[in-house]
Amino acid sequence: MREDFLYHIWKYQKFNSEGLITSASDTINIVHPGFQNELSGPDFFNAKIQIGEQLWAGNVEMHLRSSDWYFHRHEEDPNYDNVILHVVWDHDVEIFRKNDSIIPTLELKDRIEKGILEAYEKLLLKDHLKINCENDFRNFSDFQVEHWLERLYFERLEEKSKLILQLLAETGNNWEAVLFVILFKSFGLNVNSESFLNIARSIDFKIIQKINNSQFSMEALLLGQAGLIMHEDKYSLELMKEYEFLRNKYSLDNKYLESPQFFRLMPDNFPTIRLAQLAALYAKKKSIFYDLIKANTVRDLKNLFDLEISEYWRTHYNFGKTHTRRNKKLSSNFIDLLLINCIIPIKHCYSGFIGEENEQYIQELISGIKLEKNSIIQIFNELRPKTANNAMDSQALLQLKNEYCDLNKCLQCELGASLLKKSPKYI
Repeated sequence: MREDFLYHIWKYQKFNSEGLITSASDTINIVHPGFQNELSGPDFFNAKIQIGEQLWAGNVEMHLRSSDWYFHRHEEDPNYDNVILHVVWDHDVEIFRKNDSIIPTLELKDRIEKGILEAYEKLLLKDHLKINCENDFRNFSDFQVEHWLERLYFERLEEKSKLILQLLAETGNNWEAVLFVILFKSFGLNVNSESFLNIARSIDFKIIQKINNSQFSMEALLLGQAGLIMHEDKYSLELMKEYEFLRNKYSLDNKYLESPQFFRLMPDNFPTIRLAQLAALYAKKKSIFYDLIKANTVRDLKNLFDLEISEYWRTHYNFGKTHTRRNKKLSSNFIDLLLINCIIPIKHCYSGFIGEENEQYIQELISGIKLEKNSIIQIFNELRPKTANNAMDSQALLQLKNEYCDLNKCLQCELGASLLKKSPKYI
């Protein structure tokens, strides 16, 4: 058993509350169980509990065994001085305050309905092939699933927003500079996202604004700063010469930057191609952020990424080796990923920045993008056909699998928690 089971039982009061008494035989009346604390300190705060004739307001701490209080050294932490009730599964020792008074303790092990324990064991203590609720996932109602996936999507969106808000503070609210970094990171995909992020952060956006009338100079800057220019042909030598000029002029430093990787990437995802495409984008668009804020539909947003790569890269994937000429425009699938991971989070953050509510609009945008296809989405669609129908669903399911299923946080999941049935008399 884990403590999160006790949190769930206490939070929703899923136990027999008739004739509650402390370990010292004082009567207990739970006026309000308090609010669960997600940070450090006692597990529930602002509880109201009558013990004997006295009404107490304060915190509630929970453990599997009373002795865990001493195991976690709470007696040394002033954050636990205001604990008014110690709720445990098994009471094995009395707990004392610093003034030697006993902290009232409530034991729950004989007050939980058998059906709830069986549901908990089935969900979290038995082996499963895919996810803990795999045998029940098909049976959740459409309303349950849709409501929870909507919440999960916005939870994931808030996580994506953290870096945007951090960059916004670093750049003095320069949205064009923030977009440059987030877009750069997104172009790196999973393999090169961190490398691309660090490269972007090493370039003052003012330099981008100064040279964005030349696609050649932009290529030299991005490829050179990434350490990818190799002396293989005339074009690479010209790029290196241009990069050295820009490096000296703008005091650029790439000494400690990790070069992007080519390993296990399809040629269209080679970092040379992605950086050449970024160069084309910033040479064509002078105010990308302003354009994306004006764009209100998925089609309008996708049109922003209609770009022409330079002639050299139409016959090269890397320096020196040629192939049959190709345009190498951004694919529709790649643009979808940019919208999911960069553009929509930016638009969401900007709406919050100017004080506008935009949840419905964001939901409409993300729902207009086709769902991603990967092993995680396949798992859920096999367990419950058509669980994911668009990108909002697939993003929500990624959040569900990575942040709940894989971490066994079933009792924090709206679907998992609903499986813990309870006897009507304990409601």
